[in-house]
Amino acid sequence: MRVIGATACPRLDLPLSPRNLHMAKIAIRGDLLDLPRDPGLTSVDAAAVRWRPDHWLMVESGVIVDATDVEPGADWNRIDRRGHLILPGFIDTHVHLPQLEVMASYGTGLLDWLERYTFPAELRYSDAEHAEQGARRFLDALLAQGTTSAAVFATVHEQSADALAHASAERGMRIIGGKVLMDRHAPAGLLDPAGGGIEAARRHIRRWHGRDRLSCAVTVRFAATSTPAQLSLAGALLDEVPDLYMQTHLAETREEVAWIASLFPEARSYLDVYARHGLLGPRSIFAHGIWLDATDREALANAGACIAHCPGSNLFLGSGLMDWKSLDAASVPVTLATDVGGGTSLSMTRAMAQAYEVQSLQGLRLTAWTLLHAATRGAAAALGLDREIGLLEPGRCADFTVWRWQTSSVQEWRQAHAKALHERVFAWLMLATPGNLRETWVRGRRVAGSDACAVDA
Repeated sequence: MRVIGATACPRLDLPLSPRNLHMAKIAIRGDLLDLPRDPGLTSVDAAAVRWRPDHWLMVESGVIVDATDVEPGADWNRIDRRGHLILPGFIDTHVHLPQLEVMASYGTGLLDWLERYTFPAELRYSDAEHAEQGARRFLDALLAQGTTSAAVFATVHEQSADALAHASAERGMRIIGGKVLMDRHAPAGLLDPAGGGIEAARRHIRRWHGRDRLSCAVTVRFAATSTPAQLSLAGALLDEVPDLYMQTHLAETREEVAWIASLFPEARSYLDVYARHGLLGPRSIFAHGIWLDATDREALANAGACIAHCPGSNLFLGSGLMDWKSLDAASVPVTLATDVGGGTSLSMTRAMAQAYEVQSLQGLRLTAWTLLHAATRGAAAALGLDREIGLLEPGRCADFTVWRWQTSSVQEWRQAHAKALHERVFAWLMLATPGNLRETWVRGRRVAGSDACAVDA
């Protein structure tokens, strides 16, 4: 059982002024959809789904206070989005800040990808101005896709992690981030000095952990790029600050797994490397998790760790097909992630469609409910944040998105022929493009979208 839950979303302390009066009490009208319970993998039954068509989402000082079909009073600023789908903001559980500039690069597998594209891009983040510009661009790109929360890798440079934290705080986003730890098997400009990486990570944690809506993660690139000594120091840092997260990569490709086995011959498996160094626990986020066995899955479940499924990256790099069914049977939480730049899009709707395809190749037909849950409330629960984000209910932060059901004649025709709620939502999910997103809201403030946010008189 996971016991790392956060408190309910704190209210914003907003002095009343013409500039922020609209943020104090907002009622937005539309079709509300969220998933308070795990819907399972294949049932289209809406028992786990909360569907409230033509309701008002009531937001006060950045916090959801109600969802009702009763017309709000005159003291509420009303926003009419009838005919639109309103969802919790998406949660991307594994993505890389510096890799926007190398996404969609041609023709390599994972290890060659790192050498040819990733490491050169990350070296540029040694420049503080580049890091600051990159962080702002990256977070705005997330918001433009409806992602309001994320677990993010910065680079090995301390200033890159600080730039991410500062830009996140400016936008009010719920971000988990950290300075990457690497002390071998990378270019010299990306290697920590002996012990220095941990000290830099510790300084970053002291500055940012628990400030605003930020949490820090001990961020091990992957086992191959850290010496056993650095891995042990990373595990000790986790013990120093019990509510830190840990994020890393796990069993992404067969070539990588074989390399790890040669570097750590004493370990039973790739996962066991992390376990031996104190990096397997209830706040551990492992990206990929493709090449695992039953013992690994049992260890993940016992620890309360989660797998961040990155279907777009796995397909693009040819890494393999993650076995969601076996992880679910072992009670390992599975969340969804874009893994840009291995992935080719920051869109979580695209990640959901790709996850459906990856599992279909293995004979598993995931429902729209499963996919949406893994990108909202399921991810929040896996991160211990389900009292703060992931649902449209009182006490949660007002992080939500407003979507058009259709933006083209094809989408309109498909929606017109949908016979049930699941069919309608599934078709929307598979066909959605960035143009379907009308607005992204964070803490009750519209932060992205193509339309003006008109308030009814």
